[in-house]
Amino acid sequence: MNEVLVLGDGLLGSELVKQTGWEYVSRKKNQKGLYSLLPIVLFHDANIIVNCIANTDTYSNDKDSIMEVNYKFVVELVDELNSVGNKKLVHISTDYVYSNSIQYAKETDVPSHNATWYGYSKILADGYVENFSNDYLICRMTHKPNPFPYDHAWRNQIGNFDYVDKQTERLIKLIDSDASGIVNVGRKATSMYELAKETNKDVDWNECDYPVPNVVTMNIDKMKDIINESN
Repeated sequence: MNEVLVLGDGLLGSELVKQTGWEYVSRKKNQKGLYSLLPIVLFHDANIIVNCIANTDTYSNDKDSIMEVNYKFVVELVDELNSVGNKKLVHISTDYVYSNSIQYAKETDVPSHNATWYGYSKILADGYVENFSNDYLICRMTHKPNPFPYDHAWRNQIGNFDYVDKQTERLIKLIDSDASGIVNVGRKATSMYELAKETNKDVDWNECDYPVPNVVTMNIDKMKDIINESN
């Protein structure tokens, strides 16, 4: 029987622990620096490690901070897990890796450049996991708080994002099914505004004018086949 350890206690990590009761480690909980979490992971009995740790500041130009958490830490994590040989890595990635790709991108349609440092760091991390991890699942996904907590939502941002509870349910099914490789995770593509209206009737719309991708749609057929989702 699988034993799972979650890395991180942000929006997704917290929801994952809430829905499953899986144990977790984090910088906040364990009062340790980022790399000091690695020995805890290595000596834990878990055979599946879910990495939810990330710098998700998609607007930031602080490339050093973003690359440290989103890429360099992942390199160390992969290498350390390979050294013990009995732990599978479930790595949480993002749809932003497709920001300069085609619409309804498949898992193989990743560009060699990206619109943000966040997206670029995730491309690099995905590449390292894919090429060097002995056993892995990469989930490309975006999740939002439920209910939608903001006054405005972008009408011109289109993607396969969903609420964190729904994305977590999909993630758990993928883990339980022993899926591997890369999987795009989400619902049928919609606008952020349409998603927000489902849980916040008072939300108003505006147009996204930040330097982030507006339309990032993914092909989710692989996910639907694995977890038997029909939407």
